[in-house]
Amino acid sequence: MKQKVDPLTKFFVKLLGNEKHQKFTIPVFAIVLSLIVGAVVIAFLGKNPLSAYWNLLQGSGIAPKARYAGGKSMLTDFFSFMNYWTPMIFASLSVAVALKAGLFNIGISGQMLTAGFITTVMIGYSTLSAPIAKPLVIMIGLIAGGLVGGLIGVLKYKFNINEVVSSIMLNYIAEYIIAFFINTKYVDPVSRQSKAVSDASRLTLMNVQIGDLKFEIPLGIILAILVAFFIRFLFEKTTIGYELKAVGANGKAALYAGINVGKNVILAMTISGALAGIAGVTYYMGYFASIQPKVLSSTGFDAIAVSLLGNSNPIGILFSSFLITVIGKGSTYMSSTAGLDAEIASVITGLILLFSACGAFIQYKVKRGKDRIEDAAKQAGNGKEAK
Repeated sequence: MKQKVDPLTKFFVKLLGNEKHQKFTIPVFAIVLSLIVGAVVIAFLGKNPLSAYWNLLQGSGIAPKARYAGGKSMLTDFFSFMNYWTPMIFASLSVAVALKAGLFNIGISGQMLTAGFITTVMIGYSTLSAPIAKPLVIMIGLIAGGLVGGLIGVLKYKFNINEVVSSIMLNYIAEYIIAFFINTKYVDPVSRQSKAVSDASRLTLMNVQIGDLKFEIPLGIILAILVAFFIRFLFEKTTIGYELKAVGANGKAALYAGINVGKNVILAMTISGALAGIAGVTYYMGYFASIQPKVLSSTGFDAIAVSLLGNSNPIGILFSSFLITVIGKGSTYMSSTAGLDAEIASVITGLILLFSACGAFIQYKVKRGKDRIEDAAKQAGNGKEAK
């Protein structure tokens, strides 16, 4: 029986069929699909999807607004966006490192909070000068996050406690213990949050006057980009990275090959926790200058979507985190301008995660389509020979 291939299948195979490029084309295709579905949702609510998406870009400093307040411009908005973007990069890299080793670190928000609180108390409330305080904030945040992540790795290796369970439990432990200390010792009676950290310790330079404009300059953004390239180098060019990936691919085979699986599980979670710790200090001592009790940052959870969207590739994460941060940062301006609830941004983020999770299915369908086209071509060739 002669097999026919519909034009739509041919189109998608031509678009997504190159296996070398699928790690880029399929995520982009998933993003486009999610934005289309998001546009349908926005249109169903009686709003213009194009205007709403444009508002997201305006709120992130990527597109110009109709007017600006004193000291503000498109450039100052973009610097504010980068300040918000910085902890997202670190948090997403944290997820990626764990995933490469076959682990799922869902406790990033708790590790961020722990690192942020410890550095706040130790450095944020001190009288240290900026050249000493700022590097110490990074170092202590890295150590604090790494210790929590390492603990999860030890529980996984020594007692076979699933890292998802232990990391969720540690999230709650950190949330309520830190809330207790803030409310009893460090609370600001006006804001009901922790007292603001000193400007010398803060990882964001606030209200920097350049000409007529006032900037907030994130000091961690360059470090975040450098760390992304370092993590890529670690996994692609080093023995440590190879062993971590081998453990993630097949733990039993890695053990048979002589790789110390336990050591690598603990190491992966320690590195993941350390990156989450840096995310925490750039968030609580950078973007914010205080901690709200009994609240876990959504950045740690959004980072899961970002890492999946970037295929756990550090360079891909730079782009995927940029996109998700645009949606998150621009949601407030979209809400005030387009009259949409800010939660629509979370819906769009959720759609991106949903379609990204279907990446393997899309790849499978494309392969099936290629096979059908090849079979049809063979049948056509056999028919010509028969004639």
